Amino acid sequence: MFTGSLVALVTPFKDGKLDEEGLRANIDFQIKNGTDGLVVCATTGESPTLTEEEKEIIIKISVEICDGRIPVIASTGTNSTVKTLKATERAKELDASGVLVITPYYNKPTQEGLYQHFKAVTDEVDIPVIVYNVPGRTGVNILPSTVKRIAEFKNIVGIKEASGDLNQVSEIIQLCNDSITVLSGDDSLTLPILAVGAKGVVSVIANIVPGDLKSMIEAFNRGDFQKARELHNKLFPLTKAIFYETNPIPAKAAMELLGMAAGEPRLPLVKISKANEEKLKKSLTEYGILN
Repeated sequence: MFTGSLVALVTPFKDGKLDEEGLRANIDFQIKNGTDGLVVCATTGESPTLTEEEKEIIIKISVEICDGRIPVIASTGTNSTVKTLKATERAKELDASGVLVITPYYNKPTQEGLYQHFKAVTDEVDIPVIVYNVPGRTGVNILPSTVKRIAEFKNIVGIKEASGDLNQVSEIIQLCNDSITVLSGDDSLTLPILAVGAKGVVSVIANIVPGDLKSMIEAFNRGDFQKARELHNKLFPLTKAIFYETNPIPAKAAMELLGMAAGEPRLPLVKISKANEEKLKKSLTEYGILN
């Protein structure tokens, strides 16, 4: 259902407030460059520091601009099942195409707890759900055997896999047999993950180079592996640079350098350090998008 190049959209701020004009411009940029879908209000969108009102505005604007041309996937997952249900219900009311639900963080549920969490979401709200596994942030890893159990729920359509473990990705694909779509959650690993059977990526670098990322995936899908490798090798240094510091600090810095709407991240995140900003400038210059 959700495949290809999906952007984990940055939330632009101006003077500490949501920059609605900038958000509209960034969405237009994505659509013009062939992005296959928007993922809004997620980690890259600074979901922990967005108000509920801001999240609703972001979803509304995204749905309005996309107008059915590409899907809008709203991040609704929290470490509270009750709060996740409420946010998911609201995303459906706002006409989101689907939701991204992260594994509960901090409280570190067991595998059975994870199963029951996702069961509750799919039982209560009829909307396509992408599971988001990012143990480096949540402190819990959803195992392939649990993914297989969860994949049996009718509304579970995919998993964003950001464990960084190709063995785990391969096992999920083998166990689930195309019953769900696997999406890369690590920009630097998108091509290797595609090679073992994934169908796309939820990408941070797509905020700045959506066209090249889309071209890499298209080249892979048509069997032009040489072109796909060339684009992977071109993108790879940028995929490392964009994570010099905690995401989305470098992504927002890169967008500002390129004249795009981003603004500074909200506390407790801070603007990029001068040293890493210089390294980022060098990467953008070597890529050919910054003079």
